[in-house]
Amino acid sequence: MRLVLASASPARRAVLRAAGVEPLVEVSDVDEDAVVAELGEGATPEDTVSALALAKARTVAARIATVEPDCVIVGADSMLWLEGELVGKPASVDAARGRWDQMAGRAADLFTGHALVRVVGGAVEREVTGHARTAVAFSEPTTAELEAYLGSGEPMAVAGAFTLDGLGGWFVEGIEGDPSNVVGLSLPLTRRLLAEIGVGVDALWAAAART
Repeated sequence: MRLVLASASPARRAVLRAAGVEPLVEVSDVDEDAVVAELGEGATPEDTVSALALAKARTVAARIATVEPDCVIVGADSMLWLEGELVGKPASVDAARGRWDQMAGRAADLFTGHALVRVVGGAVEREVTGHARTAVAFSEPTTAELEAYLGSGEPMAVAGAFTLDGLGGWFVEGIEGDPSNVVGLSLPLTRRLLAEIGVGVDALWAAAART
């Protein structure tokens, strides 16, 4: 059985690899704006990230089920709940700078939706979803530090315009909750969801050892 990661995120892949699993990476091509629009204005942060994660996992499952007939597809989507707004990757340097103007010296919640699709015999057998929330407290970078950070390009590639495991880690004062969730994939939650579909982490370790 293979674990398939429906994400291009190098951070999510690194989390899995460090935890003893070598995922097959298959990037989804989900229209995220369409998924959010379908949910409507009353959707909660939890609903939004979970729906996006499931859409990604389903898209990849439909594409590779015949190639990987016995596998688990993991989809994930992270967004930051900041001053009453759910935000993903900033669209520009100016947008990232604006995010940091809001975040500096404050705290915000990082939500990550998780979705697992179990494929057996080339057909989808079961789907499960969940979400994790981690509170993140930010420090106040100097103007020079922030401009250098923006110039690195990192903030534009990640939800909330920051990382915990990269350059942005210099500006995170602390977290409350699961650190792997901030990186992009909560290992404790993923393990619980795997158990719901009858898969143990030991099975993933065994599969990784054979690859």
